[in-house]
This record gives sequence, structure tokens and C-alpha cells, in this order.
Amino acid sequence: MSKEIRQEEIDKIVKTIFEDYNGGKNIDEINIYNKPDKSEVQELVNNLFQIVYPGYFRDRTYKIYNPKNSFAVIIEDSFYHLNKQIRLALEYYMRQGTLSEEQLDEESYRICKTFFDRIPRIREYLETDLLATFEGDPSAGCLEEIILAFPGLFAITVYRMAHELYLEKVPVLPRLMTEYAHSLTGIDIHPGATIDKYFFIDHGTGIVVGETSIIGKNVKIYQGVTIGALSTRGGQRLSGKKRHPTICDNVTIYANASILGGNTVIGENTVIGGNSFITSSVEPNSKVSMKNLEKENKSDGDHVKSEEVKPGEEWYYII
Repeated sequence: MSKEIRQEEIDKIVKTIFEDYNGGKNIDEINIYNKPDKSEVQELVNNLFQIVYPGYFRDRTYKIYNPKNSFAVIIEDSFYHLNKQIRLALEYYMRQGTLSEEQLDEESYRICKTFFDRIPRIREYLETDLLATFEGDPSAGCLEEIILAFPGLFAITVYRMAHELYLEKVPVLPRLMTEYAHSLTGIDIHPGATIDKYFFIDHGTGIVVGETSIIGKNVKIYQGVTIGALSTRGGQRLSGKKRHPTICDNVTIYANASILGGNTVIGENTVIGGNSFITSSVEPNSKVSMKNLEKENKSDGDHVKSEEVKPGEEWYYII
């Protein structure tokens, strides 16, 4: 086949695809400069880590002869890029055509300034998460190891930053941030979740925390835990409603447990054993666990038993 024929065929392919772009699909969008940029958001997250954990992460393009000057450059650069991404998000996704250029500039700047004003509060919460991780994990050799290497603290840090933007109703951007952490750690925390201090994730892979989850102080969760919705068959009709559980203070949830439903409340000081499946509330000071697999020889087949949860008692699922 000659080069001329190949070029004609390629030109035809390009033309066919460009014609398909005009088909009115929701996925048709050629302009790449009028919406938040995924790679720039990821770079922004990495820069924010330098601000939140000064001295632990650095950009080698900045000089370090004067640390304060270097941090000032990082903060100003991050402010500029966050402001830019917020403005793009507001303009394209939420308020397109309803605000003037000047109003968009003012609103994006206000939100960005609010976010940076809250960084001391974010750091206050992260300090407690760091201490909870160190106290709860005997494998942690030192605090520095947790900051630099533990995926749980990484995911929590990104969540705490994204949550502040979620509270300001910034569209898309908070989710881009937490999904970046999700892609790196396997930990999926929705930016809308409400999580109090001293939050500890151990191991982490496969954890899911839904949008309307409420998690109290001193909560510890292990890999594979789902704090999710009981059903999503209602689709967008469920948006804005409480779909995910409330986990009260001092609760430990072991590996692969699933706690589902917006009306489900796990009382304080409760321990949820591994592989438990819970769709109703648990009283405070309880222990929910799964016994070793058992079979009872009965003519009607395997017997399944579950005992009602009572304060201070164990709840066994016998399969």
C-alpha cells in the first residue's frame, strides 16, 4: 500500500471522528482549556503537601538557602493554581452564564482565600490523625515514617483538603483530588464525608467511605472496610439525602466489614469484627463479630442464626 493511500485513509478516519464529535453527546468537548485540568490538580495536591507538611516534601526547582522564602514561593504558586482551577470549575460546571467575569474572579478568589485561611485548622486535624496512627500501629517506627510512607495518612490528608473545597460547594475539583489519592492508595474517601479528629486507617487498600458518612473521634478502620449506602437504585433522586452510616466515637472496624445505610448508627466504644455485614444500628459498647464457620445437621439445611445486638454483648453471624 502506497503512502498516499494510507494518508487518504487516515484523513478519512480523522474526518469521521470529527463528524462524530458534532453528534450532541455529553462526552463531546473539544475545548480543553475551559475546565479543571486533572494533571494540574494532581500537581497542586503535591504542592499542597509541601505546605501542610513543611520540610517533608520539596520541589527541587526551589532553592532552600532561605526556607521561609522558598515556602512563600510555594504558597503563592499554589494559591495561583488553586484559584485558577476553582474559577474554571465555577465557570464551566456550576454557574456558567449566571455570573460576570468580575463576579467569577471575586468568588474564586474568596473561596481560595477561605481555603488557605483554613490550612492551620487542616493541619490541626492532621496532627491528631498522625498521632492516632502512631499510637495505633506498632509497626510505625517513627512519625516521619508515617508522613512519608503510610497510604492511610496520605488519603486522609487529601480528603481533609478536598473537604474544605466541598464545603464551599466547589464542583468537580474536590472529587478530582480524592480520586487522585484513591488511585495511589486504593482508599476511596468521598470529600463530602464528615470525619472528626484522630482518624486512623490501618493498611487501607479497598476502604470506601461514602459522601454522607459521619465519623466521630478516635475511629480506626482496617483494609477492605465499606461505609456505604444500602442501595443506590434511586440514582440521582437520592442526591443530597443521608445515605451512609454514622460511626460514633471510639469505634474500631476490622478488615472487610461492611456497614451500610443512612439510618445505621454504630454506637460509641463499639468493635466491629472482620467480615461483618451490618445494615442496622448497633448499641454503644457492643462487639460485633463473626464466629468460625459452623454447620448444624438439620433436615431443612444449613441453619443461619443471628442474635440481637445488646449493649456490652457480642453479635455473632453463624454461617
